[in-house]
Amino acid sequence: MLSNYGIILLFVILGFVFVGIGFAASYLVRPSHPNPVKNSTYECGEIPIGEPWIKFNVRFYVIALVFLLFDVEIVFLLPWAVVFKGLGWFAFIEMIIFAVILLTGFVYVWAKGDLDWEKPKPVIPKLEDLVVGKKID
Repeated sequence: MLSNYGIILLFVILGFVFVGIGFAASYLVRPSHPNPVKNSTYECGEIPIGEPWIKFNVRFYVIALVFLLFDVEIVFLLPWAVVFKGLGWFAFIEMIIFAVILLTGFVYVWAKGDLDWEKPKPVIPKLEDLVVGKKID
């Protein structure tokens, strides 16, 4: 008879075997017709311009982190809501504190303007533009 760890090891081995069978079957069944268009950066018909190694805007990461923040809130809020009646007032107050902390973070990110996709660029006046009598185009 296998011990508890032996059963876990058996399931892990079976998992690797099933994944290996899936990879082998997909290798045998898939068509393989490489050509320069298919091997290009994009298959959508767009001609790539420039290098693929470019810097992404930081807003992508900020919005992803804010999404994860509120996703984690839902992960903690949903089980709490399911057993809410049996928890009592102490758990209710703890959840209110938790929500207030997250709401404070959301208000901070919103007030900072990190949720705005296109931030207005600052207009820095030049000395030539400030001269009286000169026409600004």
